[in-house]
Amino acid sequence: MIDGLIAGKLYGTPSIKTGASGKTFVTAKVRAAAGDGESLFVNIITFSESVGAALLALDEGDSVALTGPLTLRVWIDRNGDAKPSLDMVAHCVMSPYHLKRKRVAVAHAFDQKPGPEPQGNAKASQKHGDGMAESDALFGGDTALARNRLDDL
Repeated sequence: MIDGLIAGKLYGTPSIKTGASGKTFVTAKVRAAAGDGESLFVNIITFSESVGAALLALDEGDSVALTGPLTLRVWIDRNGDAKPSLDMVAHCVMSPYHLKRKRVAVAHAFDQKPGPEPQGNAKASQKHGDGMAESDALFGGDTALARNRLDDL
């Protein structure tokens, strides 16, 4: 099995089902762009309550990214052509709706660190971690635009 990350749009709406053992799970289908301009369908199943709840909150056409083990399958279309598809047992989900919540959580994590109040551009470096220090080194300290954009987040 291959552990993978897929991103695409929901095809249909996710649904909750109950297995023979009585355990619930969520299934969904994602249409992801393939490198040749065609689409690839990824059949999603998750047994995680949090991932399932996140999928059930989304509607058809919503963008989503998922991670988990992938299994390659082949299906035959109406013309008799073999088409690839993937099956995934999703362990993690990310959608545009999650981004703001993640950004807020990261910002709170940096804001809660003890220490003196930073001055000027040092505030952006502390708020956004060592990435700004690396950016300063890479661009020779001329990162005012990047710092202003990060402060807006």
